[in-house]
Amino acid sequence: DEKGIGYLDCGVSGGVWGLDVGYGLMVGGDKKHVDHAMPIFDALRPEGPREEGFAHSGPVGAGHFSKMVHNGIEYGLMQAYAEGFELLEASELVTDVPATIKAWQRGTVVRSWLLDLLVRALDSDPELDDLRGYVEDSGEGRWTVEEAINHSVPAPVISAALFARFASRQDDSPAMRAVAALRNQFGGHAVQKA
Repeated sequence: DEKGIGYLDCGVSGGVWGLDVGYGLMVGGDKKHVDHAMPIFDALRPEGPREEGFAHSGPVGAGHFSKMVHNGIEYGLMQAYAEGFELLEASELVTDVPATIKAWQRGTVVRSWLLDLLVRALDSDPELDDLRGYVEDSGEGRWTVEEAINHSVPAPVISAALFARFASRQDDSPAMRAVAALRNQFGGHAVQKA
């Protein structure tokens, strides 16, 4: 600041759609620097009240920390929708899974933009069988879990969602081979040979 340089950090959400609908912005930095940059933030955020799509989250670092927590929540939400999809698919009772999920878009407590995106994916591939169930993580989920541990904050949903992504990358889980071996050893339970 003594050299006239101010620092801001800005966590940004909105993905490829943000170009059309605006980006959710979480900014960290001194108020005077945030105020100076507001014309930029106003141009990037969604239309409507400033507090819907923009937050001055705190000092430098708060913007990206807020975005990290946002992405951790996103992991949990996506995992919940995915597990619901799988359960509906596994049931003999539900005969039209895409229509069932589409019905959740209006008037239900689970409606969201992520749900809208799932419906969009199901419209083009009703059983999602054109995809392999392999999911990367870009690091924010790991960081969220690490920070939850550092702050002694229980985050079982976000942690489970991150670990589910790790499991998606295994063709054959060594841990589950060990569980199968243990069940066979103590109870004589059947195992499947490789």
